[in-house]
Amino acid sequence: MTRSAINTGPGRVLLFLYALFALAAGARASVQIATRFDEAPVAYLLSAFAAVVYLVATVGFVRGDHGGRRLAIVCLLVELVGVLAVGTLSLVLTSAFPDETVWSQYGRGYGFVPLALPVIGLLWLRATRERQ
Repeated sequence: MTRSAINTGPGRVLLFLYALFALAAGARASVQIATRFDEAPVAYLLSAFAAVVYLVATVGFVRGDHGGRRLAIVCLLVELVGVLAVGTLSLVLTSAFPDETVWSQYGRGYGFVPLALPVIGLLWLRATRERQ
């Protein structure tokens, strides 16, 4: 039985991107919550939630072991569902999102990377899973 480490090769790029998005989403949400929370509380709290998901996924990739892999999978699935749900709701119920979140319109404000990232990450985790 062999297994490739999830935090080597392309996994390092994913680790970097998740850390970067944790920082970007966290900083954005912190500023928005601190300065204008009353304008769009749902949007800003969703951005904060996204930052936490990105941070925990980063921890999973850093760990790189079986537990880290499981943690990353859960985070990437939550992220994918979040991007799809928030992306759709932000297009259908525009009044509910007076300001953008990281996942609004499927991550349009971030070049759609929030939509692609969990898919690429899940494919990487699948490619590096244990072989029997």
